[in-house]
Amino acid sequence: MLTALRNAFKVPDLRRKLLFTFFILAVFRLGAHIPVPGIDLATLNRQIEQRQQVGGVAAFLNLFSGGALTNFAIFALGIMPYITSSIIMQLLAVVIPRLEEWQKQGEVGHRQITKFTRYLTIVLALIQSTGLVFLFHSPENSPVGADVVPNFTPPRVALIVLTLTAGTGLIMWLGELITQRGIGNGMSLLIFAGIIAGLPGQGAAVYEQLKIIGSVIFLLIGLMIVVAIVLVEQGQRRIPVQYAKRIVGRRMTGGGSTYIPIKVNQAGVIPIIFASSVLYIPVLVSSAAPWKGMREFVERWFVNPATVPYIVLYAILILLFTFFYVAITFNPTQQADYIRKYGGFIPGIRPGRPTAEYLNKVLTRLTVPGSLFLALVAVVPSVIAVITGLPAQTFPFGGTTILIAVGVALETMRQIESQLLMRNYEGFLK
Repeated sequence: MLTALRNAFKVPDLRRKLLFTFFILAVFRLGAHIPVPGIDLATLNRQIEQRQQVGGVAAFLNLFSGGALTNFAIFALGIMPYITSSIIMQLLAVVIPRLEEWQKQGEVGHRQITKFTRYLTIVLALIQSTGLVFLFHSPENSPVGADVVPNFTPPRVALIVLTLTAGTGLIMWLGELITQRGIGNGMSLLIFAGIIAGLPGQGAAVYEQLKIIGSVIFLLIGLMIVVAIVLVEQGQRRIPVQYAKRIVGRRMTGGGSTYIPIKVNQAGVIPIIFASSVLYIPVLVSSAAPWKGMREFVERWFVNPATVPYIVLYAILILLFTFFYVAITFNPTQQADYIRKYGGFIPGIRPGRPTAEYLNKVLTRLTVPGSLFLALVAVVPSVIAVITGLPAQTFPFGGTTILIAVGVALETMRQIESQLLMRNYEGFLK
């Protein structure tokens, strides 16, 4: 691996992309520690020192902001408004014909969808930032347990809301910069950076509560989960495709064989993010609502992971979103048409409709264990919390965090490896 990393920095173009990605991630982490103007910074720092760990809504939102929420930083909203707006646009594309047409138009339609996704992100950021201001102004509901917005006047509130919204817009721009000029998917890498930044603190919390023996056991469980995730992420079913030879003019073209790789976890970490975002919608509404009873209800049933209803709802959402995302990203009928159009066929399967039915059958059989695995790993911290009574946030090697971290790391490594193999260098994956 060290040799492959050294080779990556030998290639000028790849070295520039890697350094640019590291620079953007550093800017993102810097923004997670710059507080917004108009808050009581001394009270905030004092309360953070006293409260080593937060739970409930704060812990849920803090995951995707990389710790910026409890710091009330300019990036406190994190990437969640963009993720939520992306999910809303994908769901609307199923029921709105115009959006469906844009999805089929290629790059032109993609630009239109991206534009409306950005607009919706800003709207959600405005709503959520307003809710956060009221949340941090209320001592009994504040994640830090104190009023850190003492001068609660309309101009001050407007300044904070605009700053948080602008921070979300900046995060969105940074993610797109990484995608365009760096390595990997920008939004995924920003989430990855926030998760990795929180692991040392979570590890320290585990050590303080369970000491050395309990920490070693947690570490071993975490390593086994990581190995299982890597095995499932790398697992795939290769469907052979044979292409017939064709005579074009005086030349014979085509022929040969290839395969269609269908992964066990075809959806990757997207269903986890989707499910978290759906559970996040009640949190968004309750944070802006003035009713204490509504916030308590959301805290109990939609945010607290140490409850059986939360575990069941979270697992069901992951299963549903896995099948939904696989259905919209891999179309067996369209794939069968492509194979027939270019003179290909699957050995033993007739072209056309039988091929589509065969692909759909294989895809369904692979998606079932893949979705069950995702749901199982995602609810591991919650199950441990129910059994042991420990807060779910103290288990750093499970659930959403480790699935996203491992999935994004593997995908980024694949992109780096493809760049190395194009230049005749040995890659990371043997």
